[in-house]
Amino acid sequence: MNKKLRKTVIAGNWKMNKTPAEARELADAIRPLVKDAGCGVILCVPYVDLETVLKAVKGSSIQVGAENCHWATSGAFTGEVSAPMLTSMGVEYVILGHSERRNYFGETDETVNKRLRAALDAGLNTIVCVGESLRQREEGVTNEHVTIQTKIALGGVSAEELKRVIIAYEPIWAIGTGKTATAEQADEVCGTIRGAIAELYGRAAADAMTIQYGGSMNAKNAADLLARPNVDGGLIGGASLRPADFAEIVKAAGK
Repeated sequence: MNKKLRKTVIAGNWKMNKTPAEARELADAIRPLVKDAGCGVILCVPYVDLETVLKAVKGSSIQVGAENCHWATSGAFTGEVSAPMLTSMGVEYVILGHSERRNYFGETDETVNKRLRAALDAGLNTIVCVGESLRQREEGVTNEHVTIQTKIALGGVSAEELKRVIIAYEPIWAIGTGKTATAEQADEVCGTIRGAIAELYGRAAADAMTIQYGGSMNAKNAADLLARPNVDGGLIGGASLRPADFAEIVKAAGK
């Protein structure tokens, strides 16, 4: 982390978990544990839980995000949710391009860019995910891969709009597997992403960019990961469903 240059943000990604009643219970448990957070805290939750969680965290510093949005504002896209629908509810953030969306639902770099364009146009803040597969890491193309993903995702995004973008580096091989990139590996790739930002927007913009690590960060490894200069927070999966663990990560990010 480098808090003198950029904001540290911990975002929970609840994925496809929690009914509205369960979401209320979880949000109520998390809220007092992070009330003195020294970093940004976001809860990204399923669509059906958004209204419940927005009410549960009202008046706190916790912000609420969705887990995806469509690139169209409306239309014949059964089952999809648009960015204006999210902002109309008071949602402030949206995750885009998560590896599970890419792997299971056909997301591409190009559709991530279209979704990002729609989200920014609607006034949302965004968390854009990039990351390599195990094969890509083994073949030594990690840096090239995440650089391409980053540049395509940000196509057409202005320097001013970039201020509403967070990049989350999530190595696919570490998502939900219990495996975690070493702190050195995470810092190296986050640094590569920062280099790509510098190529597109200049060094000052790159230095101001929040870049999270999103591969199985937990209460035990968070402090080590967050101590690295290019790791500015975390996109937290499983640990975000456990209030005490999530609070420990937030605490580590606040130091």
